[in-house]
Amino acid sequence: MTNYTPKPEHKFTFGLWTVGNTGRDPFGGPVRDAKSPADLVRLLGEVGAYGVNFHDNDLIPIDATPTEKDAILKEFKKALAETGIVVPMATTNLFTEPIFKDGAFTSNDSKVRAYALQKTMNAIDLGVELGAKIYVFWGGREGTETDATKNPITAIKRSREAMNFLCEYVKDQKYDLKFALEAKPNEPRGDIYNSTTGHMLAFINTLDHPEMVGVNPEVAHEHMAGLNFVHGVAQAMESGKLFHIDLNDQAFGRYDQDFRFGAVNLKSAFFLVKMLEDNKYDSSRHFDAHAYRTEDYEGVKDFARGCMRTYLILKEKAAHWNADKEIQSIVAEINADDGSMNQYFGKYSAEKAKALQGQAFDRSAIAGRGLKYEKLDQLTVEILLGAR
Repeated sequence: MTNYTPKPEHKFTFGLWTVGNTGRDPFGGPVRDAKSPADLVRLLGEVGAYGVNFHDNDLIPIDATPTEKDAILKEFKKALAETGIVVPMATTNLFTEPIFKDGAFTSNDSKVRAYALQKTMNAIDLGVELGAKIYVFWGGREGTETDATKNPITAIKRSREAMNFLCEYVKDQKYDLKFALEAKPNEPRGDIYNSTTGHMLAFINTLDHPEMVGVNPEVAHEHMAGLNFVHGVAQAMESGKLFHIDLNDQAFGRYDQDFRFGAVNLKSAFFLVKMLEDNKYDSSRHFDAHAYRTEDYEGVKDFARGCMRTYLILKEKAAHWNADKEIQSIVAEINADDGSMNQYFGKYSAEKAKALQGQAFDRSAIAGRGLKYEKLDQLTVEILLGAR
């Protein structure tokens, strides 16, 4: 049995809001006492995590005095030094406070939009001070319950203006920082703008500095909409825009459940890990999830260890899949190519098009070929079940 112990090179990270989740939900209050940011860092050090991420107000309460802020930062930095935990990513809370009830960057109120920019610049400064290289934007309140209230084209323009402004701020400050945009279809708003990773990728191409901006896709957010998360991540990777990723789990079509990674859709989690590892993804593997409401803080540690352990088990299973001779024989067979069509592919030319129009195809023979996908999928399941 492999030792599934997390190591720094795995770059497993958790947010203060994940292991610090007190179990509150819309139907009940907290079941765990709140811990200080420093104590949460020590908890992560105990379970073997690599990094900790935070929203600005996870670390510094929004109404903290300068003296209180300094004391919190001193203790937080001390805990980081004691544990060796690093801060790879930071973000801004633009959704909790009542001022953001109708959005932040897309609000109809210009004072709200200006405050959102101010709050974000200050939070960027804080993140950079603590070592963050990635800055995530999740527009949890950037949406509507009724489209009578906002013009969606205006909302897109306001979003673009905000991102362009903040990119210029980072450049002006000479920060070594990139942005990652996080999509979600709904909750807490009825409908959220730029609701999927594909929406975000299209939006990025309209920015003044698209090279500074990528995506931070999340398993649960895509599964809420019934989408194949692996395909969305593949699109982000292929375009060079997978700057960060949020790992958790989620039953399709439900509210945002944020379950432990691999807790629901194990085969999907397997193909996600396989794709990340096969393509040598090298940024943080961030677990944006939280423990069940039934747990005390020992259970929170079980949750955090479980996220990392499942990833490492699936990483081993992916290596097994890649090395399995029967599986690879089928993969080779279904991708076999005799080269007879090579002349038609690649860059267009009039000669190539004319030759292709004259090519005869035996449709019945081609369609009659069995592809062995049933067997390939069953062998995959057997690897996941430990039967191979």
